[in-house]
Amino acid sequence: MVGLYGGDGQPMNLSVFGAGYVGLVTASCFADVGNSVVCVDVDAQRVEALRGGRVPIFEPGLERLVAKNAAAGRLGFTTDAGEGVRHGNILFIAVGTPSAGDGRADLQHVLEVAKQIGRHMAGAKVVVGKSTVPVGTANLVRETVATALAERGAGFDFDVVANPEFLKEGDAVNDFMRPDRIIIGTDRAESRAQLEQLYQPFIRNHSKFLHMDPCSAELAKYAANAMLATRISLMNEIAGLADRLGADIEAVRLSLGRDPRIGTHFLYAGAGYGGACFPKDMKALIHVAGKIDVATDILQAVEAVNERQKLLLVRKMQNHYGEELSGKTLALWGLTFKPNTDDLRGAPSLVVIEALLAAGARIKAYDPVANPQAKRLFGDRVELCETPYAAAAGADGLAILTEWNEFRTPDFQRLRQSMTEPAIFDGRNLYDPAYLGELGFNYHSIGRPVSTPG
Repeated sequence: MVGLYGGDGQPMNLSVFGAGYVGLVTASCFADVGNSVVCVDVDAQRVEALRGGRVPIFEPGLERLVAKNAAAGRLGFTTDAGEGVRHGNILFIAVGTPSAGDGRADLQHVLEVAKQIGRHMAGAKVVVGKSTVPVGTANLVRETVATALAERGAGFDFDVVANPEFLKEGDAVNDFMRPDRIIIGTDRAESRAQLEQLYQPFIRNHSKFLHMDPCSAELAKYAANAMLATRISLMNEIAGLADRLGADIEAVRLSLGRDPRIGTHFLYAGAGYGGACFPKDMKALIHVAGKIDVATDILQAVEAVNERQKLLLVRKMQNHYGEELSGKTLALWGLTFKPNTDDLRGAPSLVVIEALLAAGARIKAYDPVANPQAKRLFGDRVELCETPYAAAAGADGLAILTEWNEFRTPDFQRLRQSMTEPAIFDGRNLYDPAYLGELGFNYHSIGRPVSTPG
């Protein structure tokens, strides 16, 4: 295979297929360290928007990065797959792998990109899988590219590398620029060296590279998400015990975090996990295991606990008001599955809203960035407000579903005066129960004693 740098240390030509969350962050960050990057997407409107400097997703720091590198001529956008294949010596596949009806990851977009690569390839390439995919997908991509080449009677050399992303929505640019590990899944030494060279600007400590075969790299991504989802569901299950036993889950969490074998991350009890990754990846992993007759009792329990947890605030409301919620006006603060993103995919708020609407409640909601997406989903069924206080005005209760910073220190006196009943149902444990009781609120949180006025 021809060396990509040609021994002269020049920046690389890269192409990233997919201008979504992962693809756009990947393309922008690689361009920011001097590479020439073309980002390819089939959505003409998205490409046109990006060419005009409009970033279609909310991710802190990303809009500035796109604008800076586009202006410098290092980052371009196109709908032409052939242009992307011709430009890049390394071709990243970063398209969506949504969950199909049976739980499996839908690979049609990944394999379509592989076909396009094979149809347009005119020299040696390294094809890199960035999408989260089931084990064995690198082999499927290799076969698909080879078939497309054979149909043309071409025989160019190429490798397929599994290089999973570990980006947190809301902090993705920082995660890419300062990675805690870079997994390079390939059996070819030259491809490994070329990927190391590409990532070198982001890595000062060489030990952050992890080299393995493609199958292990693909499984490593699923395993990471499964482990994190398990921690969340386990803490939520323990929080249910705390609710019944009169314990405080926050005290329990602090104790667990002091244990070096456990650590502090992903130990917060709450209204359940959501997003584009955890829910679909758990389903995909369970589906793959089922196909090879491997039991997944723990993974299935993690999913079941999470689905149950999404309705916990609704059950707390029913316990407080009585089973009948019809006619109640309930305010929701936060609609996204986590702060610093506009992503509603898999968000607990969606489950809560549908349950409350089915019970006959009126909903007034506020989110700092996701109101437009919520409008498209719910139309006039939910009243979307411009401020958190407008949502709470006249409400019989307030539910907090996302821990946006602006919710952490609200004007409680103003809230109490504007609400019909001062009841807060906190799905993210933002406030101190004793303090809220002193302020005159009925305060219901996760895994902590209920506070009442007094």
